[in-house]
Amino acid sequence: MTRRARAFWLEAPGRGAIREVELPPPGAEEVLVRTLFSGVSRGTETLVFDGRVPGNQYTAMRAPFQEGDFPGPVKYGYLSVGVVEEGPERLVGRTVFCLHPHQTRYVVPAAAVTPVPAEVPAGRAVLAGTVETAVNALWDAAPLIGDRVTVVGGGMVGCSVAALLARFPGVRVELVDTDPARAKVAEALGVGFASPGDAVGDRDLVVHASATEAGLARSLELLRPEGTVVELSWYGDRRVALPLGEAFHSRRLTLRGSQVGTVSPARAATRGYADRLTLALELLADPALDALVTGESAFTELPDLMPRLASGEVPALCHRIRYDREETGPGTGAGTESGTHPGGDTGA
Repeated sequence: MTRRARAFWLEAPGRGAIREVELPPPGAEEVLVRTLFSGVSRGTETLVFDGRVPGNQYTAMRAPFQEGDFPGPVKYGYLSVGVVEEGPERLVGRTVFCLHPHQTRYVVPAAAVTPVPAEVPAGRAVLAGTVETAVNALWDAAPLIGDRVTVVGGGMVGCSVAALLARFPGVRVELVDTDPARAKVAEALGVGFASPGDAVGDRDLVVHASATEAGLARSLELLRPEGTVVELSWYGDRRVALPLGEAFHSRRLTLRGSQVGTVSPARAATRGYADRLTLALELLADPALDALVTGESAFTELPDLMPRLASGEVPALCHRIRYDREETGPGTGAGTESGTHPGGDTGA
């Protein structure tokens, strides 16, 4: 019997489709996962969807279980939660997180899945990859008790950073965004909120995650002398200009990049990727993080949904994808019809 599944593919920039795929039987120390939820990371995934990955970043931007190559066709994604149906006894029946693209079922090495703690709902666990980015950023930033910290950019990553900073003793956190609707998210996370023009200055640390030139410039303005901006934004193929000829040198400011692709040097000697992801999943026990999931759609809607997410027509932090039982199917036999969903392909 042939095992079948369905996966979302970027056919070409701005156009996605659902393809039928065949699954190999799981080997020793492999697992077959039936997907419950996946998440669309609005920043990186929409840049990929629009074909805006620079050629010199094709290798660095590969997802762990990506198939195909940029700019397309490519199967891309990295926020998946499911149930282990076959594999080592210690994992069968467990809910797990995996850095896998959007697909109804998949076979991966057992080492590639991380069990979700019992106190973390599967629907919230799709945030694990983004909270892991926030953990790494704060290892880089190393905030201290009582620091005055601003997060510029209230997207998925920025809000995750703000949520973790809110747990630090005595740290005063302000989330800054141009969208006033982010004030409700900030309130749910337990942090302050301001528009860029009203943001409080003289900050010890600013974490920038707006992916805009104006946001990064404003981040530098908000620092106290000898303060630090930790840059989390990824700009794709865009160039960014900064006012480094003004008070940047006289105020001895620091601009530092952070990226989740490597474990922060501050912890690399004692923590690995698995440790970091396990910690992220433990932190997701906090129900306040539900505020980061701002929409949900069925898996079959992805070809129509992705252009709307990329254009901003559907505003989102994390948009959750639901895999209904009838969509995932039994996993064996002839499976569903191959090709796209009934609506067909959709252009951007």
